Amino acid sequence: MRWVTPRHLAGDDDVLAERIGETLTALGWRMWPTARDTLLYVSPDALRGAEWILAASPFTLGGLPVALQISARTIAASAVAQWNAYFTTGVPHEVLHDFLLALDAGAVPDTGFAEPEVVVAALSAQGWIPDVDRPRTAATDPGFASHVSLEMLPDLIADADLREDLLGWQAWAEPTFGAPYLWCANFSPSVPNELVAVFAGSLASPAPVARHRLPQSAMKRLTIVNRA
Repeated sequence: MRWVTPRHLAGDDDVLAERIGETLTALGWRMWPTARDTLLYVSPDALRGAEWILAASPFTLGGLPVALQISARTIAASAVAQWNAYFTTGVPHEVLHDFLLALDAGAVPDTGFAEPEVVVAALSAQGWIPDVDRPRTAATDPGFASHVSLEMLPDLIADADLREDLLGWQAWAEPTFGAPYLWCANFSPSVPNELVAVFAGSLASPAPVARHRLPQSAMKRLTIVNRA
């Protein structure tokens, strides 16, 4: 095992499903397999859900299959989620752990009053660089390998707000320009900015993470940290 930094390029150690399951089980979420070969987790109040959908992924982000869909409702019996967030494999599991803790701790999943600046502030506080042309809604890491920005979203990103031209947060890692992405994440327009800021702050954290397997595409950009 090695301790490496930066976190946003460390990958998921090929254990994303296991770590997500551990986090949600510890929070008391119920889990059961579905007929689509997915694993569905539901919070005790039935307002929050997470589904590991890699085996039946309906679409891709940046050419990578979506592995995890996280959603929230205002009414437990509602068939329509208020918002959804989508993640491919490769997203550092520590980041999703922090995001899920924040989601679970929220009293009402759709409550959110912060402006988009809170997301960029969470990144810039950790040394990321706001975009010159869009300093309120976009930032990149100092190595220009990972990005978070407010954009028009791809098709199939589901949200209860059906208005056209709504923007949602996107995040992705591209260790080598023009090469395949390491991971991608999309948040539908109604995801509270406060929650996206938790994701962003954890993504940009300088704290080293433990890895048995390092992503080949990011090897030259990772620093091994001596924890002795």
